[in-house]
Amino acid sequence: MKRKILVLSLLSLLFGACDDFLEKEPLGRQSELTFFDTPENAILAINGVYDVVSWDETNIPTEYVGHNYEFFFGDILSDDSEKGSSPSDFVELTEMKEWRANAGLGPAAAMWNNQFIGIYRANLVLQNIGDSPISEDLRKRITGEAHFLRGYFYFYLLRVFGGLPLFDEPVTPSEYGSVNRASLAETYAFIEADFQAASDLLPEKSGYPSSELGRATKGAALGYLARAIMYQIGTDNSNGHTWQEVYDLTKAIINSGEYALTPNYAEIFEEEGENNMESVFEVQALESTVGFGPTKTGTTNFIFQNNRTDWGWGFNNPTQNLVDAFEANDPRLAVTVYGDGEVVLGKVQEIPFPAENQTGYMNRKAAGLPPIEGKASGQNIRKMRFADIILMNAEAAANTGLEAEARTLVNQIRSRARQSTLPKGSTEGESSSYDLANTPFDALPDITGGGQELMEAIWHERRVELGMESLRFWDLVRTGRYVTTLSNEIQANCLSHSITTNTVNPVPVLPIPINEVSTWGLEQNPGY
Repeated sequence: MKRKILVLSLLSLLFGACDDFLEKEPLGRQSELTFFDTPENAILAINGVYDVVSWDETNIPTEYVGHNYEFFFGDILSDDSEKGSSPSDFVELTEMKEWRANAGLGPAAAMWNNQFIGIYRANLVLQNIGDSPISEDLRKRITGEAHFLRGYFYFYLLRVFGGLPLFDEPVTPSEYGSVNRASLAETYAFIEADFQAASDLLPEKSGYPSSELGRATKGAALGYLARAIMYQIGTDNSNGHTWQEVYDLTKAIINSGEYALTPNYAEIFEEEGENNMESVFEVQALESTVGFGPTKTGTTNFIFQNNRTDWGWGFNNPTQNLVDAFEANDPRLAVTVYGDGEVVLGKVQEIPFPAENQTGYMNRKAAGLPPIEGKASGQNIRKMRFADIILMNAEAAANTGLEAEARTLVNQIRSRARQSTLPKGSTEGESSSYDLANTPFDALPDITGGGQELMEAIWHERRVELGMESLRFWDLVRTGRYVTTLSNEIQANCLSHSITTNTVNPVPVLPIPINEVSTWGLEQNPGY
């Protein structure tokens, strides 16, 4: 049984926050010291930082902030997905996708708000945990978790906004109104330091008891460090990183023996696939009847992406372009995308295209049985899988002259794909069985090429293996292919909102919330 990292109402005494990331109510130093005096409270404090990772709606106890989902950026901004739902529903997403949003963009403001609250909470833990009279092992672990989570929040922010104000301790009143944005390279360096510190302090996945599912591990820290370096290489590499570093970091994860590919690809995104052997980091969720407020433990992430004629809101529609990217008889297509008349979890789907669906497709990886209450799904969100680690290692190997090794790694992913069943519940009236896909023996042949052909094969494999997992946009940007996927008009819009100084490839960025810019004097992003 999965366990949600729960946050009790006691945290409201410790973590106070308003809309703006700088407007934090100062807390008494003595109360902070007292709070960290017991192992139970120290764990409760770090749980409060994890809590922010799961925020997608009704983000803070005192008021509604907005929607914050990574697929807004990783999927919808890319050629893998369209906004979805009806044309008039959440038009800000269309404005964002076409790079014509203004500085009042709601999804950007919600994302900014959430991540900086998480950074504040992580800094509060780091400021106080060193003086806590708890065991050295627990103090070391909690410190590592706080570093990982602060790095996670900053890395998410950097990919959306570029360089950021950097804080390594809670914001004090003397700093109000006097913050500056760091450069992309400086922000990357700050993030790297956090992930490196986390990897030095955290246990491996097997070092946690089964009751502690979802906590950051050494493998997760190394994986995110590798991802951050890989992104730097293709965006702003002023810090002088190399593909050898990405190779070494991902190889360490592979050689750790802590992870393996799930034998059946179709199982990964079902309930029985949560926190499995392939999971490197995933957000925990626990279904409940509470839809709003600080006690909410479920997620709206999947409700947002489910079919409007069933129990969802119909957003994040896979494109025909993505469907066409799959090779013939690739079983992963059925696990990634479903269309009108197809059976999902035993029920025939009627997709309301085009009135309330833009493409005729829905995200199968987000499909699930309806929760008790429409805003409290218990489905976990997979943030990093071992397959991603293998493909990062393959790309690094190809970029360091190890082409034979790169081919072996990619073919390992393709071999697993050939053995996948159909998605769970592909027969009408039967929601729990996995039917055979009857994949031909010659489907998904091994990759044999080298040079650019091999690189294209790796990028292709990333797209179909990790499709609809909020990674496509970032991959396109870091490899310099994003702008070419856009129409001429949208290309011009995008480039007007891109960082191009000292960059390898243009880095499109969204607007920093207008209230942060006007109140605190932060430099706004290009074109807003």
